Amino acid sequence: MKKYLGAITALVIFSIPSLSAAETARPGPYVSAFIGASMLNDTTVTNYDYLNGNAFRENVEFDTGVYTGITGGYDFGFVRLEGELSYRYNEIDTVTDVSNGTRFHLPDSDIGAFATMFNVFFDLHNSTPVTPYLGGGIGFAVLQLSNDYWGGGPYYYSSDDYSDDTVFAYQFGAGVDIALNRNMSLDVGYRYFKTDDAQIDSDFYPVTSNFEYESHNVMVGFKYKF
Repeated sequence: MKKYLGAITALVIFSIPSLSAAETARPGPYVSAFIGASMLNDTTVTNYDYLNGNAFRENVEFDTGVYTGITGGYDFGFVRLEGELSYRYNEIDTVTDVSNGTRFHLPDSDIGAFATMFNVFFDLHNSTPVTPYLGGGIGFAVLQLSNDYWGGGPYYYSSDDYSDDTVFAYQFGAGVDIALNRNMSLDVGYRYFKTDDAQIDSDFYPVTSNFEYESHNVMVGFKYKF
């Protein structure tokens, strides 16, 4: 994770000298690409074992992961409408059985979220090249859970492939857009991202798992306006 944060820092530093020649933002279509860090909140997974007819719960902790994506939209001067394709990836650190406190370390497990979002952002233009913005969006996310052991059993939740579920998603965000020249700008921002409860059905063992996906994300990106 440190190498990603280092790359992001370098991008910001090397972009600063361009600010002296920057121009203020203007309306028009644009595309952007970004990368950052995803901090996925710990969650409680509720499971139902259909074979034995019982339910059990687990607390799941995650490592900080990667957040990356692309956008395309139109800047109307005070409001931007855009579509976003993004991906969040976090490795699972530990799983703790709520009933007995048994804790498992899962170094080979991870969860990914591929999101398709429609966003609306409001730009607070001023006399400087730095434009604060805020807004949010709605869409859908495909949550993918990797194969590994979970639970007090432990139970094998998936086979060699990913188990997944598609759920409604929404996000809120804010940041600053820093004009580098007439066509390019640097975007530094934050996104709060959350989905409806996901249901993962094991393809190896008759267990259904329900959990909530909620993350805090920071990013830096470059935007090109046509």
